[in-house]
Amino acid sequence: MDMATAFLRELFLCVALYYILRYVVSLLLPRPSPLPPGPLGFPVVGALPLLGSAPHVTLARMAKRYGPVMHLKMGQFGMVVASTPDAARVFLKTLDPYFSNRPVDAAPVRLAYGGQDLVFAEYGPKWKLLRKLCNLEMLGTKALQSWAAVRREEVGRMLRSMHASGRKGEPVMLGGMLIYTMANMIGRVILSRRVFETKGSEANEFKDMVVELMTLAGQVNIGDFLPAVAWMDLQGLEARMKKLHKKFDRVLSSMVAEHEASKGEREGRPDLLDAAMAIRDGAPEEEEEKLTDDNVKALLLNLFTAGTDTSAGTIEWAMAEMLLNPSILRRAQNEMDGVIGRNRRLEESDIPNLPYLQAICKESFRKHPSTPLNLPRISTQACEKTVPVAAMVSPRCAPTVYN
Repeated sequence: MDMATAFLRELFLCVALYYILRYVVSLLLPRPSPLPPGPLGFPVVGALPLLGSAPHVTLARMAKRYGPVMHLKMGQFGMVVASTPDAARVFLKTLDPYFSNRPVDAAPVRLAYGGQDLVFAEYGPKWKLLRKLCNLEMLGTKALQSWAAVRREEVGRMLRSMHASGRKGEPVMLGGMLIYTMANMIGRVILSRRVFETKGSEANEFKDMVVELMTLAGQVNIGDFLPAVAWMDLQGLEARMKKLHKKFDRVLSSMVAEHEASKGEREGRPDLLDAAMAIRDGAPEEEEEKLTDDNVKALLLNLFTAGTDTSAGTIEWAMAEMLLNPSILRRAQNEMDGVIGRNRRLEESDIPNLPYLQAICKESFRKHPSTPLNLPRISTQACEKTVPVAAMVSPRCAPTVYN
């Protein structure tokens, strides 16, 4: 009993001493600029225990109490959360020069070759080169128009496969079918070939790898916020990331090797990977920045993972919502029957004439965003800005999340 009393007395004295010293230090140090409001959190871990299993839902609830711009203490670091379009616009447009970079934590280090990809590369010449490469070869307006026939052909293959399965009475696994189709679309743009010729174990394994990557990248890793315990890997996330990275590296290295071996077959018709490898090998000479093997593989990883899982997930949700709301499904079908008829397929050129279908797509994006929490940005210097809804100060190196 005496030992327990002594322990409690010592514990009380330690806690009291901590708060007294903290108060004295706060009086001696210059008063910092006021931060946005937010929950107090707990000692050491801050607001980490408050996030729960669905951080975006928790942060949305917090925003109703603390406002559209919040400051949370996350372990050893402060984090600013923007929860409205106006607040996010200030960070992404008005203050873009200060928030151009993203924090390179465990996920990009373990999965994206140390953050050498388009998503996590530091804003500068190399990032601009990767962005330029993607826009010219894949994402720009001219590139999208030039690959319209590829999209039409791959969607046709998917529809014929679904129709054949239906006639046989076989179930159609929509998620797997969509990722299979998206991967082949991207493969034909990047590699000038289909990635999977037939649906099977290889395609299913790729789907599982993509889903696992998106799941791991989206989880809150305690080690990112408490570096002192990062080596312990308390959640086992980093071990899983390393194992998954080895799988992806084998696939991507094989893609690059096969592409180099078949270079002669594409003489005069270079694709995105050809352009990336040319810059890696020192051509064209006008490019001052050069790419490494890791840059090339990290870029492929970005395009295949972000381009398959996000699109497939959004389409799955849209279909599920329409099946749960038959009246919406019937209205969409009636609109398409009136505009397109039943003798031909829907084409991309028909979409401007289908406002109800467009509304369904927009509502699906709103209700089921592919990434509810946008990838965080990190400030390169302290900045102060009056947001239309709140005065906000962001300390240097504070991660910023958009909910």
